[in-house]
Amino acid sequence: MFYNGLVIGKFYPPHKGHKFLIDTAQKMSENLTIIICAKDNETIPGTLRAQWLSQIHPKAKIILINDNKLADDDSEGWAKYTVDILGFVPDAVFTSEDYGDPYAHFMGSIHVLVDKERATIPISGTLVRNNPTKYIKFLEPNVRAYFTRRIVVLGAESTGTTTLAKALAQYYNTVWVPEYGRYFSEGKRFVGYGEGDWTTAEFVAIAKAQAKFEDSLAESSKGIVISDTDAFATAIWHERYLGFRAPEVEAISANRRVDLYIITGDEIPFEDDGLRDGENIRHELHQLFIQRVIESKKPYIIVQGSVEERLQVAVEAIYKL
Repeated sequence: MFYNGLVIGKFYPPHKGHKFLIDTAQKMSENLTIIICAKDNETIPGTLRAQWLSQIHPKAKIILINDNKLADDDSEGWAKYTVDILGFVPDAVFTSEDYGDPYAHFMGSIHVLVDKERATIPISGTLVRNNPTKYIKFLEPNVRAYFTRRIVVLGAESTGTTTLAKALAQYYNTVWVPEYGRYFSEGKRFVGYGEGDWTTAEFVAIAKAQAKFEDSLAESSKGIVISDTDAFATAIWHERYLGFRAPEVEAISANRRVDLYIITGDEIPFEDDGLRDGENIRHELHQLFIQRVIESKKPYIIVQGSVEERLQVAVEAIYKL
């Protein structure tokens, strides 16, 4: 066993090939350091990659460095730079690349070559970046959630949002995110609450829980997650029940990625389940959803007709993504 082991790379993004390399290094090292090399022009921030790796490999020491100083093929320069960063010469360097031999030589370290041919884990960062959905199975849950396509079905009451969300999840054999706010409402129903009993703080709590619900389920997705409403819709419901917009609720969804909003039409018959407001305001709410989604400048479609017709239109729109 080596006392000090080193793994260095871009991890752009981290995938199961990297995990195999790092796991191998950890088994052979008493102390392991992972150096992440990040360039300013890369689309996935180095800080996020460092966060992912610290979650995947909590026992390793993570160091994030700027990768704009040296040429990739300057093995001697990289060796000196690495020793300056570490403050010591590592006993062994673990890589899956040809550069490992000269790089380790200039540091005075042993090079351990691991799965150079990618026979054990046939994946690369380039493949993932070019088609993350295709290679989603090669990503750890926290990285998978980042690359997962986010599809949100939303609309006024009794417009078939849950039915369509479940149908889409079944079609794609993936996860779907139920509406947390409904559970919240059901939890309050036995104390006789009314429209005036809602508070902004409750909607903040609902929006945060909905977002966390979505992120957690995205870690188990097959490259796409279907949400029956989201934090953005929670802000619209706040507007409906309290009569004004709440910046603190809207802020929760402001920077969350949504690849497509699917707004369900209000042309189907209204069904009262005991929690709904009533059919008289359904069309007004439907129009409000459209208005707010347009304001958000997020991509959206409106679906109408039978469940099968809605599903077909939604699938066609998702395919274009």
